[in-house]
Amino acid sequence: MVRLVCVLIGYVFGLFQTSYLYGRMNGIDIREHGSGNAGTTNALRTLGKKAGIITLLGDCFKCVFAVLLVRALFGDYASYPGERIGVLWGMYAAFGAILGHNFPFYLKFKGGKGIAATAGLYLSLDPVLTLIAIVLFGGAVALTRYVSLGSLLVAAELLIGVILYGVLGKWGLSQGHLYEMYAVTACMVVMAFYQHKSNIRQLLNGTERKIGERAD
Repeated sequence: MVRLVCVLIGYVFGLFQTSYLYGRMNGIDIREHGSGNAGTTNALRTLGKKAGIITLLGDCFKCVFAVLLVRALFGDYASYPGERIGVLWGMYAAFGAILGHNFPFYLKFKGGKGIAATAGLYLSLDPVLTLIAIVLFGGAVALTRYVSLGSLLVAAELLIGVILYGVLGKWGLSQGHLYEMYAVTACMVVMAFYQHKSNIRQLLNGTERKIGERAD
């Protein structure tokens, strides 16, 4: 039951569609321009740097707030003494926030791709993993100018990092809860790759738009 509540809380936070709301304030529906995606990259290309920064921060911190709220509500140790169970509850909240971001019911389930929200999960999870994600993303984009490639690397690193930390005993969870955490993380990574399926195809074909190229 707690798990479902965490996902629902996250989903509600995820419904705050920063780029869509910013676009409406500027008289456009962001989903009708550029790539048609309600995320940071399309906001940057369509509406400029200010819109990109605002969208990134809004989408990132809605996930952070969702994670913080469920951990405050259900506690780190209350349900399972001796375990840092709040980490798992936060993972479910982040999963819900990404679902809400990607599939907002009031926008006919047409939202973003979840990478900025995933950045919020990193921030709420661990500073070292966050730093590695920043380096991976920044390095990939600097070298190739493909935001999508950096995003996919960040998504993949999330699963690798969560499993590595689990093996090293960093999460403070029982083995059963560790496997559960791995499964939730894997679902988020699969969803990220699914949302980027057109980008993956374009990367393979050499037709992916690079950063700095404005949307049509």
